[in-house]
Amino acid sequence: MVGLSDRDLQLPNVEFPDILKKIANDSSIISLGPGEPDFVTPKPILDYAKKIIGKSTHYSEPLGLLELREKLCKKLEKENKIKASPENIFVGCGSQEAMFSTLLTTLDPKEQIIIPSPGYLGYLPAVELVSAVPVFLKLDEEEDFEINPDRLKKLINKKKTKAIIVNSPSNPTGNVLSKKVLEEIADIAIDNNLYVFSDEAYEKITYGKKHISMASLNGMEKNVVTFQTFSKTSAMCGFRVGYAVGPKKLIKEASEVHNYVSISSPTLSQMMAVKALKLPNKYLKDMNKEYKRRRDFIVGELNNLELPTCVPAGAFYAFSNISKYGKNSSRFAEKLLKEAKVAVIPGTEFGPHGEGFVRFSFATDYNLIVKAIKRMKKVLS
Repeated sequence: MVGLSDRDLQLPNVEFPDILKKIANDSSIISLGPGEPDFVTPKPILDYAKKIIGKSTHYSEPLGLLELREKLCKKLEKENKIKASPENIFVGCGSQEAMFSTLLTTLDPKEQIIIPSPGYLGYLPAVELVSAVPVFLKLDEEEDFEINPDRLKKLINKKKTKAIIVNSPSNPTGNVLSKKVLEEIADIAIDNNLYVFSDEAYEKITYGKKHISMASLNGMEKNVVTFQTFSKTSAMCGFRVGYAVGPKKLIKEASEVHNYVSISSPTLSQMMAVKALKLPNKYLKDMNKEYKRRRDFIVGELNNLELPTCVPAGAFYAFSNISKYGKNSSRFAEKLLKEAKVAVIPGTEFGPHGEGFVRFSFATDYNLIVKAIKRMKKVLS
């Protein structure tokens, strides 16, 4: 990275890969680390895949299957209040690859992009790979990890800042941005001619608080690129299909980058995504009902263990303050791993302002969560 030291970058903790190796090699460890649903892809989608596998052996066009993009246009208008044509969409190998292709398209070396901290651990490496400069927007626990527009304004460099990443519902905090805050961010973006990259991977996993897409706000069509995926809401992580929605010219250019990165998302996966869009809401409702049951249990227990935890309004993570037990999140995670055989993710993985916290995933079987809490009580009591 030009002009920044490793210390400035706050690179992900080098001990984290070792934790992953221990989880993989020790079946007695209960992992509360997964960033993917523990549910199997709905049976109708899998059954459909078996029927069409012989029809899906060729590349799709780089933008993605036209049938899928047409179905997505209807979905986006109905569910997200975003008006789009098939030319406003390209389908990637998950929303992460779609975002990376977009970053390559829009950011030049040394240009700045504002990213939330604590925030999804994939943002920083992607920004580094395109040689842009990350600027961390601190999210405060006292503000329920909501973006503070006044703090955001102060980070903008008129000459260098090119874009802002927003993530709602958020990984790792579970915050769902309010309409008021989204409108303030929109005003800031328009005033400063900035792109907003809206990561909405958990758009349908919410608990009583409505998710609002940034691109649905008046006047934001030219400034927002929305990233959504089938990985979380349809439990299709392994099939690698997500998409970007934005201005036609930008989408065309990003799809050309995507073409050289991966050519196209797997054709079988895209055909399965078409099927997923036709499924009744029952599958998602059942999944969210179970997530809420797990959320209510684990958040209550973590607070009882004096690990202050905001109640997440979306996604499937609990982000806990470990100050009672020390300031070093990696050491705390290592302690739980060694003494309780429970794996969690250190807050340092989510940027410089994640230190002092750990992330617990409740995308894990309820009974295993209960068992993990019992183990933790023995170690922390």
